[in-house]
Amino acid sequence: MEKEHILLIEDDEDIREGVRILLESENYDIAEASNGRDGLNLLDENTDLVILDVMMPGMSGLRTCEEIRKVSNVPVLFLTAKAQESDKLIGLMAGGDDYLPKPFSYAELLGRVKALLRRYKVYMGKNGENDDKEEPYIQLGQVRIHETFNEVWVNDTEKDISDIEYRILLLMMQYPGKVFSAQNIYESVWGEPYFYSCNSTIMVHIRKLRVKIEPDPKNPRYIKTVWGKGYRFEAGNS
Repeated sequence: MEKEHILLIEDDEDIREGVRILLESENYDIAEASNGRDGLNLLDENTDLVILDVMMPGMSGLRTCEEIRKVSNVPVLFLTAKAQESDKLIGLMAGGDDYLPKPFSYAELLGRVKALLRRYKVYMGKNGENDDKEEPYIQLGQVRIHETFNEVWVNDTEKDISDIEYRILLLMMQYPGKVFSAQNIYESVWGEPYFYSCNSTIMVHIRKLRVKIEPDPKNPRYIKTVWGKGYRFEAGNS
């Protein structure tokens, strides 16, 4: 079985060594970098996950994540000493997929790593199975989405969206016209208990989705806001 490749970018040598030893014991292939620029040089098409420290000298983890997102949709797990909801929101806005505050247990880290890799393999189609079967798509209006892989097309143009954005869009397109509350979306996509502060996280991702798929994000055709209730997907006008 081919090993999964994890890129670890962390300036603290002790943390880097501990995480590397843990992940190698789980049969992952680890590439290490002590700063953002070196990490970007190690990123390639074989990378399945990036574990990224936020507070690094020189290029910060947030800036590094923004650069990663220009070339890859690989999942990014942030490690940081900051744990406030506003810090988590900033990380997600930069393109991160998950956020683990320090100090963390190795059991929790390993759980997050396995969850992100599992989602990536399912939604990006990295398991290599069923290549000969008809591709399952949902098309509503001019938006077409693959039901398994992170592939979204609008007017026959492929759109580059993150794993989280893909799962939000797929959820709504599977049930067009259904109103999803912020709680529905958060618990379905993140798989975690919902708190009121999560509303900001949902709003950020909805806004980013609209920028990517809507002809006019300020006057959305597809992802509609139902004030006081949530969001729904409409087929729009062809």
